[in-house]
Parts: sequence; C-alpha cells; structure tokens
Amino acid sequence: MRNQTKLAILGFGLLVLGGCNTDMWRQPKQDPLDESTFYADGAANRPLVPGTIARGHLREDDAYFVGAVNGKWLDGFPAGITVSHSLLSRGQERFNIYCSPCHGRLGDGQGMIAHRGYTLKRPVGNYHTDRLRKMPVGHFYDVITNGYGAMFSYASRVEPQDRWAIVAYIRALQLMWAANPSDLTPQEVQNALEPDADSAANEKESALANLRDIPQSNRQAQK
Repeated sequence: MRNQTKLAILGFGLLVLGGCNTDMWRQPKQDPLDESTFYADGAANRPLVPGTIARGHLREDDAYFVGAVNGKWLDGFPAGITVSHSLLSRGQERFNIYCSPCHGRLGDGQGMIAHRGYTLKRPVGNYHTDRLRKMPVGHFYDVITNGYGAMFSYASRVEPQDRWAIVAYIRALQLMWAANPSDLTPQEVQNALEPDADSAANEKESALANLRDIPQSNRQAQK
C-alpha cells in the first residue's frame, strides 16, 4: 500500500514537471515602441480605436467642457460653476502663472514678454478694450482650450475647472478696470483702503523677523 502511494506521488510529480517549461515566460511579445514585422506600418504599438475615451474623461457637457452650446458661446457660467471668492482666488493664481507673462497682471496686454521684443502683427490682447469686454465668457474659455493666433492651447496645462476660474478672474479684472469709486459705498471704500488684520499682522511679523536678522552692532550704528 505504501509503495502504491509512493508511486502515485512520484507519478503526479512527473506530470507536474512535464508541464513545466519556459514557454509561459519566454513567449513571443512586443515591448512598447518596438519594431514589428507583423503590421503593415512596422510599429508594434497600435493606434487607438476611433472614438476611444480615457476612463474619467467622458465629456458630454458641452457648456462645461467646450464653453459653447449648439455652436454658440456661453454668455454665463455653466451649471456647476459658482463664482465665489475661492474660485476667483484660484483664477488669480492660475492667471498669474499662465496668462500674465503676455497679458500682464492687470490684463492690459503689457506683460513682460510683450515688453521684451516679442513683436506680433497684432498686439497681445488687452481685456479692457470694448471688443473683449463685450465677449461672452465662452470665448475666453475657448481661447484657453484651443489657442488663438500666436497663443497656443493650454488644454494640457490647465484643467477645465481652472479654465473657468481664470475666465471668472478675467471678468473681475474687466469690472475692476471700468469701476468708478462713486459706485462704492463709503464703507466699501474704507474697507478697500485699510489692510485687513491678517495682512497687518504678517507685515509686523516680517518686520520683526528682519530686525532679528540685523546684527546688534548694525542696530547701534543705525541709531
């Protein structure tokens, strides 16, 4: 009985060993960007099937993702975009990074690139012209997405949510540029002129830090 058991185990082991070979891990395959003699174009990589959409990038909302509906630019912001202080702050940050080098921090077309010899047939866009003040918000979104004239597309650099934030900030710049102090209440004027408590505290802390960095001998000399 024991001999039969041993023979059965030995037979099973031989079957397992007989099934082991290197074909599974040495099978023919192509690495990315390899040359291939199988396909007519000679490339191992195959093009995406037309209409392929990456996971999480299904964009059915034209108002949000295109800035237009039925071929017409939006006059107002799409559903899901609420113009708030946080959105404007984000828009200002993105604008200063991506837009201000050409358009200037005020949106007047006087950025450093425009000042340093970058000549065009048409000057850098000034958001405060009558033409651009009257443009729908969808126009600015479309320009960020697809580019305009010498300006290339920023779609790969700026996500749709941030594009709308930039558009909101551009509108804020336009309103600021055309604003009249008489449109403000006395309290609003006062609030605009007085630094907020956080700014004042930061300035005080900065001044104290600078004072601590000055050697004692220099302080006495300054006195």
